[in-house]
Amino acid sequence: MYDIPEEVVAEGIVNAVAHRDYTRNASVEVQLFPDRLEIWNPGTAHPPLTLEKLLLPPASQPNNPLIAEPLFLTKYIEKAGTETIDMLERCRMADMRQPEFRIDSGFFILIVWRKRIAAAEGQAEPGVVSQPVSQPESLKDRVLGLLIVSSRGKSEISLSLGQKEVSGQLNKVIRELLAEQKIEMTLPEKPNSRLQKYQLTEKERDLLEKQTKEAGADEK
Repeated sequence: MYDIPEEVVAEGIVNAVAHRDYTRNASVEVQLFPDRLEIWNPGTAHPPLTLEKLLLPPASQPNNPLIAEPLFLTKYIEKAGTETIDMLERCRMADMRQPEFRIDSGFFILIVWRKRIAAAEGQAEPGVVSQPVSQPESLKDRVLGLLIVSSRGKSEISLSLGQKEVSGQLNKVIRELLAEQKIEMTLPEKPNSRLQKYQLTEKERDLLEKQTKEAGADEK
């Protein structure tokens, strides 16, 4: 038995494809955690739609009707405007916690809680081992995740996050990470150089690699 019904996962991904902002370079991201599934969709809720109205029928209007129509005709979408309501109902029928929606760093985020979260919160669920509840990934964590792959400039980081321009929030996060000695400049003698990039400090890289190995060992 799956922690999350297959139909809920499919509807979440199809919704992201149908409603995402295709003017941006960012991709739809699907992230699986011990307690939840997150689907990050480049874009936001367009007026008059709000996060609160997503819980009421009709829950959505397609941002990209030319994409939504073939999805409907091929039965990936059962009925226009009902995908979110159908997903909420499937979670209710599976006795799952209600999914959550939020907007962060230019992404529309769907959070679907896995059934095992009941055990993590102290509610008895036979046959499921309790696991700590992890928190939604912060902008700091996402920047560190990008820099563990390679050094990047602010513009490169911004594009990887799906932002067209370097935001004030990103500037703040980079300053904080520098102060915390988690990242460092590749050209410290020229802090304002247009060629400036940022990389993980050796200490932070060792720490992240250690955490990754420990997480892999725990899963085994």
